[in-house]
Amino acid sequence: MSGTSEQSVWTPDSWKTKPIKQDVVYDDPEELSTVLSRITNMPPLVSAAEIERLRAQLKDVAEGRAFLLQGGDCAESFDYCNPTAIEDKLKVLLQMSLVLLWGLRQPIVRIARMAGQYAKPRSSPFEMVDGKQIMSYRGDNVNSIDPAARRPDPQRLISAYLHSAATVNYVRMLLAAGFADLHRPDAWDLGHVRNPSIRREYQTIVNRLTDSLGFMDVIGATGQTAVSTVDLYTSHEALLLDYEQALTRPVAKAAQTQARRGPYEPATPPRNRLAPELCDFYNMSAHFIWIGDRTRQLDGAHVEYFRGVRNPVGVKVGPTMDPAELVRALGILDPLLEPGRVTLITRYGADKISKYLPAHIEAVLATKHQPVWCCDPCHGNTTTAPSGHKTRSFDAIISEITESISIHQQLGSRLAGVHLELTGEHVTECTGGSMELSHLDLPSNYQTFCDPRLNYEQSLDIAFKIAKVFEARREESRID
Repeated sequence: MSGTSEQSVWTPDSWKTKPIKQDVVYDDPEELSTVLSRITNMPPLVSAAEIERLRAQLKDVAEGRAFLLQGGDCAESFDYCNPTAIEDKLKVLLQMSLVLLWGLRQPIVRIARMAGQYAKPRSSPFEMVDGKQIMSYRGDNVNSIDPAARRPDPQRLISAYLHSAATVNYVRMLLAAGFADLHRPDAWDLGHVRNPSIRREYQTIVNRLTDSLGFMDVIGATGQTAVSTVDLYTSHEALLLDYEQALTRPVAKAAQTQARRGPYEPATPPRNRLAPELCDFYNMSAHFIWIGDRTRQLDGAHVEYFRGVRNPVGVKVGPTMDPAELVRALGILDPLLEPGRVTLITRYGADKISKYLPAHIEAVLATKHQPVWCCDPCHGNTTTAPSGHKTRSFDAIISEITESISIHQQLGSRLAGVHLELTGEHVTECTGGSMELSHLDLPSNYQTFCDPRLNYEQSLDIAFKIAKVFEARREESRID
C-alpha cells in the first residue's frame, strides 16, 4: 500500500479485504453475527461533538500550545467497573494534570485508558498453565482469566459495551458533580514520600499551586466552572475490528447537517442514510483509539480501518519500526496533513531510546506532517524480578521520559505528551519512586493480571518529575 492519498475507497468494512493480525476466531460465527448486529443498533458511547473537541485540542498539542496526558490500566477488567476504582483512576489523572499544568504553564489534554481497554494482544494464541497448553487470555471482552473458561465468547462483546457504557456514564456524573474541583480539601496527601527532601520539594509545588488558586479566587479570575470541571476523554487500543466497526457511525458533514436540521433538532446521525461522500465516519466506542505495535502493518486490516475514521488516532512506534515505514504510515493515516490527527506513541526502553528516536524524529521533520509526539516509557522497560513478577523500574521510566525531552529539544522537535500504564490504587507492581519500593515489596499487593502499573504514589511522582524538568528548562530560557 502506498503512503499517498491515492488509495482505494474506504468503507467501515474495507478492512476485511486486508490481512489481519491478532484476530479472534469464534466457534459459532452465527452467534458472533447476532451479537455484532445487536451492538450496531445500540447507542454510541461518545458523541461526534466530543470527538471534534478532542481533535481541536490535539491540534493545539501538536502545535505546541498544550500537553497530552494519557494513562490508565494495561488491560481493564470488568471488575474495575465499580465506583471506587473509577474514582481512584480519575483522581490520579486529575492531580497529575494539575501538577503538569503548573510545571508546563500550558493546558493539559487528559485521555484515560478507560471504558473500553478490554482487549489484550498476545505473542502466542496459546500458553502453558499447570503443564497444560490452553488458549491465551485475550482480555475480558474475549475470554476469561480463568483457565477453565478460555473459549472466545461473543457474548463478552455485549458485556464490554455495557461495562464501557456504565464507566462513561459514571465519569460524566462525577465530573458534572464537581469531582474535578481543584479546591477539594482531600486532594493532596504526600505522606507516602519517604525521602524528606523530596517531600519538601513536592510540598513546595503543592503550596504554590494552592496559593495560585487562592489568588485567582481573590481577584475573580476563576468562574464557578473554571476550577470545578474538566474535559476527560476515553481511549483504548482498537484491536477487535468487528466490535469497532459495529460502533462506527456515519454523521452528516457540517454542510449537510445545516441543510437538513431544523433549529431544535439534535445533531444525531441521519435517520435516512446519506451517500458515504456526504458523511464522516466516527468510531463512537471511544474518543481516541490507537494501533498497537503488533498490528501496525501498512497493508494490514488495522491501518486500513484507522485511515477512514475521523477520530484522532495513535500509533505505537518502537525499535522495530523503520523511519521510512513511519513516514509511509503517516501518509496513509494523515493524507490531509492535519496537525494532531496522529499521535506517535514512542516506546523504546531507556537503554534504546537514544539509538532509535533521533532517526524517527528526523524522518518526520522532513515531511509536512505535524503529529503529537508522545512518550510511552512503560512498555520498553518491563523486566522480571527474582520472585518471577513482571515489573518496571521507576528510574528507567523517568530516564526514558527525560531523555525523550532532551532528544526532541536537540533536534528542534518537542515532546508533547506522555502515555502511562497506571492505576489510582496502592498496588506494588513497579519498583522505586518516592515510596522506595524494592523487589521484595512486589508480592505485598501485586494485583495486575496483565502488565505492571505505576501506583497512585508513583504516578504523582512522575508528574512532579516532569513538572520540575519543564520548570527548569523554562528558567534556563529566561536566563538565556
